[in-house]
Amino acid sequence: MKPFTRITVKVGSNVLTRRDGTLDVTRMSALTDQIADLHKAGVEVILVSSGAVASGRSEIHPAKKLDSVDQRQLFSAVGQAKLINRYYELFREHGIAVGQVLTMKESFGTRRHYLNQKNCMSVMLENGVIPIVNENDTIAVSELMFTDNDELSGLIASMMDAQALIILSNIDGIYDGPPADPASHVIAEIEQDKDLSAYIQTAKSSFGRGGMLTKTGIARKVADEGIAVIIANGRRDNILTDILANEARREPGQLFTPSVPYTHFIPSSTPVSSVKKWIAHSEGFAKGQLHINRRAADLLNSDAAVSILPVGIVRIEGEFEKDDLVRIIDPSGKSIGVGKANCNSAQARETMGKHGGKAVVHYDYLYIE
Repeated sequence: MKPFTRITVKVGSNVLTRRDGTLDVTRMSALTDQIADLHKAGVEVILVSSGAVASGRSEIHPAKKLDSVDQRQLFSAVGQAKLINRYYELFREHGIAVGQVLTMKESFGTRRHYLNQKNCMSVMLENGVIPIVNENDTIAVSELMFTDNDELSGLIASMMDAQALIILSNIDGIYDGPPADPASHVIAEIEQDKDLSAYIQTAKSSFGRGGMLTKTGIARKVADEGIAVIIANGRRDNILTDILANEARREPGQLFTPSVPYTHFIPSSTPVSSVKKWIAHSEGFAKGQLHINRRAADLLNSDAAVSILPVGIVRIEGEFEKDDLVRIIDPSGKSIGVGKANCNSAQARETMGKHGGKAVVHYDYLYIE
C-alpha cells in the first residue's frame, strides 16, 4: 500500500496527563520524537492536542469555587500557554518549527471561515511548520463547543484532505468485549457497515469530554469520506511509527493483522468533494428544515445524483438565507442529510410543491448521511 503523506494525529488528555492531572512531559517528549521522525521522512503531520485544561488545572488553585465555564476558561488560558511552550521547546530540539491554531466550532459555520482556516494550515505545511490545533476554550461556551477534540480532529482531517486520522487514546482500540476482560480482543479492522453497538462503552474519559462512543461516531463519518481512521494507544512506545510501518504493508482487500494492536476503520473508496466534507461536519449550523415526500426521500437514498427540487418539498421550517445550511427531513421525521440552500426560505416556500422550479438544494452541495 502507498504510504501516507499527510496525516492528522489527535492526542487525548488521558495520553498527556498523569493520574493526578499534571502534564506528562515524558510522554509528550516521546510523541514529539515520533512526529519529528515522520516529519523528517516526508510525512506532513497536523497535530490536534488536548491537555490544556488538565495542564492548567495543575498550575492554578482558585481561591473560591468556580462554575464549570469559569474553570474551563481559567485552566485552559493558563494550560494552553504551558502546553504550546512545551511543544515549541520539544520540537525545536529537532529543528522543527510549530504553529499554534486555536479555533472554535462557530469558525467552521461558514464556507469562508472554513477556507480561511484551511489556507492558514496549508501555508504552514508548505513551509515545513507543524500546526498544533486545539479548541479555544478560553472563549468557547458549552453550547458552542465541540463534543471534544475527537470531533475537532475529524473536521481538521477532512478539511485538510488528510489520508489518515490517528486518534491516540489510553486503550488499544475497539474491543469485542469489555476492555478489562482478558478474553476481549482488539478489532483490527472495521468495515463501513459493521454494527458496533454491542462493543462500545458509553463511559467518558477521566480528563477529556468524550469517550469511545464519540470516537467511533467520528471515525465512521470520516471513513465515509475516504479517510482511513485509526484508534490506538498513545501510551505505547513508538506507536505512531509502528502504525505507519504497518499501514505501508497493508494491501486492500486482503486480511491484515498489524504487529501492534490498533483498530483501523476501512475508508470508503468513493471520493467526497471538499464542499460536501464541509457540509457534513457543519450540520450543527443548519438554519432550517426541508421536509420532503417519500418519492424524493427514496431518490436521495438511491445511488443517483439527485438534487432537491421544489416538487419534492412538502413543508419548510425555519428562516434561512441563500447559502445557509438546511437539514433534510424524510416523511418519518428522520434527518437524512444536510445541504446548502440555493435560495432563501421565502423563495423556497413560493415554489414548494411545484414542478419546473430550480433546485432548492443542488446535488453538488448536498450531503446524505
